[in-house]
Amino acid sequence: MHRAWLLLVLLALPVSLAAADVELVLQEALAAEASFDTRAALALFRQADALRPDDAVILQKISRQYSDATHDTMDTAEKQRLCAEALTYARRAVALQPNSAVNVLSLAICYGKLATYADTRTKLEYSRHVKEYAEQALALSPDHDYAHHVLGRWHYEVAALGFGTRFLVKIIYGGLPDASTAEAVRQLRRAAELSPTLPAHRVELGLALLADHQREAARQTLAQALAMPKREKYDDEAFARARAALEKMR
Repeated sequence: MHRAWLLLVLLALPVSLAAADVELVLQEALAAEASFDTRAALALFRQADALRPDDAVILQKISRQYSDATHDTMDTAEKQRLCAEALTYARRAVALQPNSAVNVLSLAICYGKLATYADTRTKLEYSRHVKEYAEQALALSPDHDYAHHVLGRWHYEVAALGFGTRFLVKIIYGGLPDASTAEAVRQLRRAAELSPTLPAHRVELGLALLADHQREAARQTLAQALAMPKREKYDDEAFARARAALEKMR
């Protein structure tokens, strides 16, 4: 009996050690992500993936690191490659956990970034995916601040295309879903309400207000955003967009 018990303990030991290892790696990965060290975070999350394959949370985190890594390079081809990698991992995460709003929204974000580098027809297709997956994420989690953020940005960017451009898009490519700056303001205001300490929400709200011809409200909102501390990797780009918009308003 004693030997049988000892054998069971020895058989279970490698599993216990592996579980402890992956938790330690995940803690280190999250710390690297929090300090904006994307390269280290990516390597650590990939190590965690090797220790615990087919974990939707880890796969989504890898997708996030690839997406964030686009802010660390000026090379367009490299940005496109990183976005494609991010999309691959986001799809795997959704396949494993399709009812996760975080996973579904990752698809919207990846398609939005990839649209930047695509031809017109592909750009329009990806734009539809952005709206589709952002709305799916909100259906799964109505108070997901970044789902409101992504959908709000989609609305003001599409609405800003103008009648002539939208007419040509409709004639040649079948058009895009309806978009409005008023809906953009509503969505982004909700994002800022849900996470008031994230400057990116306030930057996009300011840009949506500007697109909605609320110049003074836009100016105040963008100034508020620039006074906030950086919270995420994307914030540097958001701050740059805010400063550029304020400069044009002078």
